[in-house]
Amino acid sequence: MDSITVLLTALASALMLYAWARQTRASAIPYHPGPKGWPLIGNALDVPQVRPSETYLEWSRIYGPVVHLNVFGKSMVVLNTAKAAHDLLDARSAIYSDRPRMLMSSMLGMEWNMAMMPYGPTWRKQRRVFHKYLSEEAIKPYQPLQTQKARKLLALLAKDSKNFMEHSRLITGATILELVYGECAEDPDHPYLKNAQDAVVSSLEAFLPGNLMVEFLPFLRYMPSWFPGTEFKKKLPKWRSQMIALREFASNDVNDTEKPSLVSRMLEEIADLESQECAEEEAVAQNVSAIMHLTGADSTWSTIRTFFLAMILYPDVQRKAQQELDRVVGAGRLPASPDSASLPYIHAVLKECIRWFPASSLGVAHAPSEDDVWLVRDLSATVLIRYSRAILHDPSVYPQPYVFNPDRFLKNGKLNRDAPDPNSAAVGFGRRICPGRHFSDAMLFITIASILHVFSISPTLDERGSPVYPDVQLDSVVAPISSYTPYDCIIKTRSRVAEQLLCEC
Repeated sequence: MDSITVLLTALASALMLYAWARQTRASAIPYHPGPKGWPLIGNALDVPQVRPSETYLEWSRIYGPVVHLNVFGKSMVVLNTAKAAHDLLDARSAIYSDRPRMLMSSMLGMEWNMAMMPYGPTWRKQRRVFHKYLSEEAIKPYQPLQTQKARKLLALLAKDSKNFMEHSRLITGATILELVYGECAEDPDHPYLKNAQDAVVSSLEAFLPGNLMVEFLPFLRYMPSWFPGTEFKKKLPKWRSQMIALREFASNDVNDTEKPSLVSRMLEEIADLESQECAEEEAVAQNVSAIMHLTGADSTWSTIRTFFLAMILYPDVQRKAQQELDRVVGAGRLPASPDSASLPYIHAVLKECIRWFPASSLGVAHAPSEDDVWLVRDLSATVLIRYSRAILHDPSVYPQPYVFNPDRFLKNGKLNRDAPDPNSAAVGFGRRICPGRHFSDAMLFITIASILHVFSISPTLDERGSPVYPDVQLDSVVAPISSYTPYDCIIKTRSRVAEQLLCEC
């Protein structure tokens, strides 16, 4: 017997003992229902890596609001309804605000990332900084920048409407970049934008729950890259370099300039501190700015893509939104942030975009900080995953969930404050709710209102002049950020007056 065979046999035996030990822990409390799984390995072969959204949705239909998985003895629970998510992540946030300890976080040098950070003093410190600069009140001074970028998008669409997706991505990324670092970007290949986009893809692949077996079998980190389950090691150097660059290169440039930005404000406010305390606060500023840059643009861009798709497929919604804009804003000017309170239907369209095709189908996993039992079921040492797509397509909450219907958020011509808000499922629950949600909502509002006021959006036509509607399929291999097959549309100005408004852009 050669040495490789001996090694594999020994490792297989160790793996079986490891899984058996984890599965046979003493507990008389049952788990929630879920796929049956296999002896020893549990549901290791069931955890989806290709089109995960489809698999999780099917499980929600079969097993109900809470689905339990066991992977090599480690429990995972998928929350499929707003009630289940609220009962645990909101009502019991004191217990469920922690994160599972992920090996990839340390292997990528991402302990600084608040999204992955354990709940505790360091996390709270970064969260306070986020609140200081991105609360609902704090974002009001950023509205001129958002309006400027929305109008820049109008100019790009007027010049080259075919590449509407690329233009939208450029503008959302450039807005965050200028706000955070004071850096203007006119090119989608700008190194800051390109690095952030690459880092988003890599981090989603690295942290998708169940995607990498090393999180369940820690010994795999020490095995050679040819060993089964260690494919990630070939990608690790690239992933790590992207994360390091994301955190360091932009903030280093800010230190060398006097461009106004959130980072320059943070550094100015701590300039008078003692050297040790100043260094600590500089690290916090560096971490917070990198997180804003990493997470701020992609989900916003995803919602804008959904908006274009909805306008193609639901022309009546588009007409109704434009009628509201014509009535409130009028033909002689472009929408502005102060119009927000008078445009409830535009807000309803935005909410429905978030609900209909949520940007993040799978939220970042939660973990209990202590043993817990819920609905007479064991949740001890469990990883909890919020499945937003199932929550936002629950027919008991949103009738006809696959129909794009903004009216579900309105009552008597106004926003219905009693209607279930899709943002609660889309941006997280409890103490881990996304701190940048107010900035994203404001950016989406002015962008959507501006586009609808100037342009009409319609399907492309075939050689016979018949409309060609997009056949959209989820096209996400590993990423929880919603992605779908690219589609085309026709974007043209609504009128001569609308063309004149473009001169202001």
